[in-house]
Amino acid sequence: MGSLIFVLKKRWLALVAVCVAVLIAVPHLLTRETAVGAVSSNWGLGFHENGKAPTGNADVAFLAKYNAYYVGDTAKKVIYLTFDAGYEGGYTAAILDALKKHKVPATFFLVKNYLDTAPELVKRMVAEGHTVANHTATHPDMSRIADKAAFQKELADLEDAYRDITGREMAKFYRPPQGKFSEQNLQMASELGYHTFFWSLAYVDWYVDRQPTREEALKKLTARIHPGAIVLLHSTSATNAAVLDELITQWKAMGYAFAPLSELIRKN
Repeated sequence: MGSLIFVLKKRWLALVAVCVAVLIAVPHLLTRETAVGAVSSNWGLGFHENGKAPTGNADVAFLAKYNAYYVGDTAKKVIYLTFDAGYEGGYTAAILDALKKHKVPATFFLVKNYLDTAPELVKRMVAEGHTVANHTATHPDMSRIADKAAFQKELADLEDAYRDITGREMAKFYRPPQGKFSEQNLQMASELGYHTFFWSLAYVDWYVDRQPTREEALKKLTARIHPGAIVLLHSTSATNAAVLDELITQWKAMGYAFAPLSELIRKN
């Protein structure tokens, strides 16, 4: 009987120890997850009505605190056309041809691999009046970088490569790879002088072996276009290269004009 009581007491003490450990740990876990700037997010959109701007998982007022944007003036039929690229797939020349034909300015968010392997196309973008902007040097999940020096290095390394190729300074425009961000990231980018740009319209165009059809691309990109749209396309897409001329023509027929991202920069 005595040994049974001893065993039960030992188990009870062990249970108490576990409970105490949990009570001590939980506040720290909650603090880590809910602390300002500590929670990572993937940029996401909610479309409620065709022709109207979607809601983002961070609103305009919140983003404004950090010089960040996802949409322009929703009362003006203006499109801000942007392209992301991590490598050159052979389609950028056709995209540039279409932009030149229609006199449409665009912003190309590039990584260092692109600058290293396609410097002549980078020079052409600049010569034809487009903006080359920062998509980081190595395309990491920036939301996992808490150290400001490491965060800055991802951006500075790309700027250095751009300066070597063009002899110019890169615009302080930044797009987080895969749209992954945290409030801490937005604050660091702002403190470093960058404007962060998300988007209000995109579609699945980045799978090289699963490209959307012409009809799918035009339907999605005309139905969901809206005033003030920041459009994200990938210049690695064969479909985008094939339809861009027609797409711009349709957008213009719908009454839209085009402007560079620099027009969105808030004046202090």
